[in-house]
Amino acid sequence: MDIVHSREANEHIEVLSHLHKHIFSFVDSMSLNCAIQLAIPDIIHSHGRPITLPQLASKLHIHPKKTSCLYRLMRLLVHSGFFTKTKLHHHHHQNQPEDEKEEEEEEGYALTPSSRLVIKDNVNSLSPFVKAMLDPVLVSPWHVLGDWLREGSTQELTSFEKTHGMSLWNYCNQNTEYGGVFNEAMASNSKLLSFVVEDYKLIFEGLGSLVDIGGGNGTVARIISQAFPHIKCTVFDLPHVVANLPETTNLKYVGGDMFQSIPSADALLFKSVLHDWSDEECVNILKRCRETIKSKGKGGKVIIIDVVINEEKDEDDMTKIKLFADTCMMVLLTGKERDKKEWEKLFFDAGFTHYNIVASYGVESVIELYP
Repeated sequence: MDIVHSREANEHIEVLSHLHKHIFSFVDSMSLNCAIQLAIPDIIHSHGRPITLPQLASKLHIHPKKTSCLYRLMRLLVHSGFFTKTKLHHHHHQNQPEDEKEEEEEEGYALTPSSRLVIKDNVNSLSPFVKAMLDPVLVSPWHVLGDWLREGSTQELTSFEKTHGMSLWNYCNQNTEYGGVFNEAMASNSKLLSFVVEDYKLIFEGLGSLVDIGGGNGTVARIISQAFPHIKCTVFDLPHVVANLPETTNLKYVGGDMFQSIPSADALLFKSVLHDWSDEECVNILKRCRETIKSKGKGGKVIIIDVVINEEKDEDDMTKIKLFADTCMMVLLTGKERDKKEWEKLFFDAGFTHYNIVASYGVESVIELYP
């Protein structure tokens, strides 16, 4: 029997659905994290064809009593688009009677583009990024965000510091296990730069030298140095970050502090770095960049690869991702994601005269900044 709800009841049901969707959205993230921890995408990939639930349970060594739980986990992950289900056709043995040779159908799980991107053997795998972002180290500061907001001016600059008693950077330095996870995550998230290098070669052509500031283990600089062998690339980061990393003929590592000095080059690159820092800190960094660029004479520039919020032009999903990222910066660090006006103010406050937002790829944009 169909029940016709009143307009008020329909509105209430709609609001409840909206709230429930967001209350339980963490289940999507944690289910994906579980699938990666269990290496389910890797198992399906290695299997070479869609895998049945019993086969998957066997390879995962799931206790028989929990096979139904695995089914429920996979049902959600299929619904969320991380896996897909397909029909598998099996025929009975050739010696069976004709009337028993009916075709049997089973369902198997297969990969989707999203789950392929977290296969550990994939050179562009984002599984380290998922692991780091959903680790309790980064999740727990959200539980004290309300208290942190009420406290006003305290010694804790961020909710992360309120939770762990130190900044994210100091935490990674002192807890080397998570520090390694975090660094691997940042490197994995930078591998997609190869698409930018391929599609926007003009940004890098004509450069003789480039310094990747805050470049970590050199993932970004390595991509650029391989695509443009004539560019002498330098990764500039804290001494303990770049210590003992292997160099090549056109890629070297230099330890230092970007708040103190910056090596000279035709181009200075910031890939997902400036959003970590406050406006005041960014202006100080950019002022040093301008001094360094001007000392090289004409033709120098700063290349910034970072988020540019554009709520008017971006689709809703893209805007939401950028706003998610901005709130993460607020919880974990002193930085923020910025819109065009906010970026522009930083540039002009640092003394730069003009800039150009060259391109966008994914959630990030490429900005060229000139003294």
